[in-house]
Amino acid sequence: MISEEVGVGLVRLARSAIMRDLGLKKELDLTDSLKNLSIRRGVFVTLYQHESKELRGCMGLPLPRSNIVDDTITAARLAAFYDPRFPPLTQSEADEVVVELTLLTEPEEIKAEPRSSLPEHIRIGLDGLIIEADEGAGLLLPQVPVEYGWDAEEFLMHLCLKAGLRPTDWLRGDVKIYRFNADIFAEETPRGVIKRITLRAHHT
Repeated sequence: MISEEVGVGLVRLARSAIMRDLGLKKELDLTDSLKNLSIRRGVFVTLYQHESKELRGCMGLPLPRSNIVDDTITAARLAAFYDPRFPPLTQSEADEVVVELTLLTEPEEIKAEPRSSLPEHIRIGLDGLIIEADEGAGLLLPQVPVEYGWDAEEFLMHLCLKAGLRPTDWLRGDVKIYRFNADIFAEETPRGVIKRITLRAHHT
């Protein structure tokens, strides 16, 4: 588990990377807790409109590319300026969004026989999912099914759609499904207090 100090520091770092690219800040916030970190984790940054909690951007790296500090900066810039679903974040929006950081554990393939029993191996609120097929790949973070009220089968169907597949393609034997867990930290308000987010696990 990632410590509170490191998680808070990484959210501040992500925020400062976005502010710097917007020309609102000169230096990155690199706390002592982040220096010489040997942690290697996949990382995603999600931006939400404050109050409405509407998505404003979410991108990241499913697997570590460099070190956690550089990867957090990369994920923050991707979420703010390169999510194809949204226009790039503007200066006026900087204080209207909250920053959420998700640090992924190493993905583990779910082996389920029969294939139709796959939903029974997924813990809503704990597991994020990755799908890999010849036609495409996709990833959904563990907080997504909680936010939308999906059960495990709906989670798999939306994962397929994210990858550009048919909703039931998770049943195919040639398609690989991986699960991962995550440490999640987020601002409560723009540039405000940062806390660990604990999702409630429940079986469906």
